[in-house]
Amino acid sequence: MARENLTYVLAERPEGDIIPGKTFKAQRGPAPTADDLKDGEILVEALYLSLDPAMRPSLNDARSYVPPVAIGEKMRGTALSRVLASRNPAAKPGDLVTAMCGWTEVAVVGAKSFEVVPLPPTGARPTDAIGVLGLTGLTAYFGLLRIGDPKPGDTVVVSGAAGATGSVVGQIAKLKGARVVGIAGSDDKCAWLRDELGFDVALNYRSPDFARELRDATPDFVNVYFDNVGGEILEAALSRAATHARFVMCGSISMYNAGGAVKGIRNLSQVITQRIRMEGLIVFDFAPEYAEARRELGQWLAEGKIKRKETIVKGGLPEAEKAISQLFEGKNQGKLMVEVKPLDEAGDASRL
Repeated sequence: MARENLTYVLAERPEGDIIPGKTFKAQRGPAPTADDLKDGEILVEALYLSLDPAMRPSLNDARSYVPPVAIGEKMRGTALSRVLASRNPAAKPGDLVTAMCGWTEVAVVGAKSFEVVPLPPTGARPTDAIGVLGLTGLTAYFGLLRIGDPKPGDTVVVSGAAGATGSVVGQIAKLKGARVVGIAGSDDKCAWLRDELGFDVALNYRSPDFARELRDATPDFVNVYFDNVGGEILEAALSRAATHARFVMCGSISMYNAGGAVKGIRNLSQVITQRIRMEGLIVFDFAPEYAEARRELGQWLAEGKIKRKETIVKGGLPEAEKAISQLFEGKNQGKLMVEVKPLDEAGDASRL
């Protein structure tokens, strides 16, 4: 009897928030099998689906670095997956891979759309392949070190600091000798940043005195700003920018669900007066250097110099369309993912 497969496709473009049961449509049908494979392809089952802020703008019919998801197209996404069958010499059945398989349980994946998960360093776990050792960690690494270029003694400010990328950015900045100020959305998150991750200062942007607190936390102004949220917090950072500051433009999560209510930045003239360099970050631009970055991130992880936290939503793939809202409501800490199928139910994991 053929295995049933669950897939989520885009039903309509959201004007604001993603609405479970409306934005996406569940489709059930026979799962692909090994007989469907062509040379170079692998068959995978998804285990842990990565949920990332960039998924939201991919639903808009707008020009970006990749075409938007089409109506009726499978929702895009990357998952830690297990290989079920292979016609690619790089992977064999039982291997764990990170696969751009989309929101589905079983998928055929092409040669350019997966990476075999290497033996993890000491202290790592399989899910780190879609977190601190995956695109999340790589985004933090290249964005901070290549664009931000922090120097010892610099003040580095990170928005969305309790998220998957921001939390790694701040820790790397500390390793490079910077003074780090993190901005997050709750007192608990701020305590985590200070007490566990070693941030020098952590500010709750919901505080009525946030502007003053940011001013007090940056007496020598901001040399590097790593922007994950955009909007009013970007404005606040611009107001505290040092001359020749570097602004790493990674995300605008505060604006992704705003629809037509997005307001412009009112103090953009700071870029001129302070000679600020603002540069957009797309991690794929650094693909040839991933291996070296993973090596260094893995070493830091093994040595306990960087820590990570995961928010894992259980209940299978149907939870994805509900769980993704956590990113925009500030409910997650660290890396957000959905457990499609537990690793211990997914066959031999002896390689790990």
